[in-house]
Amino acid sequence: QVQVVESGGGLVQAGGSLRLSCAASGRTFYTMGWFRQAPAGKEREVVAAINWIGGRTYYSDSVKGRFTISRDNGRNTVYLQMNSLKPEDTAVYYCAADSSITIETKTAAAQYNYWGQGTQVTVSS
Repeated sequence: QVQVVESGGGLVQAGGSLRLSCAASGRTFYTMGWFRQAPAGKEREVVAAINWIGGRTYYSDSVKGRFTISRDNGRNTVYLQMNSLKPEDTAVYYCAADSSITIETKTAAAQYNYWGQGTQVTVSS
């Protein structure tokens, strides 16, 4: 049974930091990513992604230089270190995992076949 479980969300002041963790199990995954969905019906957007085979990473322009995605191969876990947080980073953050063999970093939600339940990140001004 596949499980994707996020942790580490919470409330933080602007300028602060949080680290999200995502543990995936039940399959071999080759790409994992973080997406977020802000309130008011906004679309789910990619934040960062990492490929397991080559370690290639992707960051959206809005988080580049502030967020870092990393992996622990042995634990099939991916992390998202978020620094210099801004109120506009407030959203539910979702971890996604895909089991297709690829060297690409997938950036579209439709490319992922497994999702976590989401963790809330709130940044106060």
